[in-house]
Amino acid sequence: MLELMLLTVPDCRNDSIIGERLAEVLADHPTARLVRHAVRDEADAARLRMHGSPTLLVNGVDPFAGPGTPVSFSCRIYRDESGGAGGAPSVAALRLALRRAGDLSARPGLPGAAGRAG
Repeated sequence: MLELMLLTVPDCRNDSIIGERLAEVLADHPTARLVRHAVRDEADAARLRMHGSPTLLVNGVDPFAGPGTPVSFSCRIYRDESGGAGGAPSVAALRLALRRAGDLSARPGLPGAAGRAG
């Protein structure tokens, strides 16, 4: 099962954008569990491994953060497939991230924490 945590800062204008996109994508994942968490300060951002608002953790991993991406209590910019900038991952990027996470969790012999080292 997919466990998603959506991390946002209060009054994040991108919260509604990612919410709409996630609703569309999650229609294909009826057993996925989505929890929203409002991050209140830098300490909360560090504890939750937030890389800017919004951050989506899929099974505990931010699929959109590259190696060494710092923790950040700020707005976040995402690049789409054409290189454009936006405040949330595209529907296509979200679908791919959930598919990859589902593929990892479905592989026999892999522990549930696979991929959480980063």
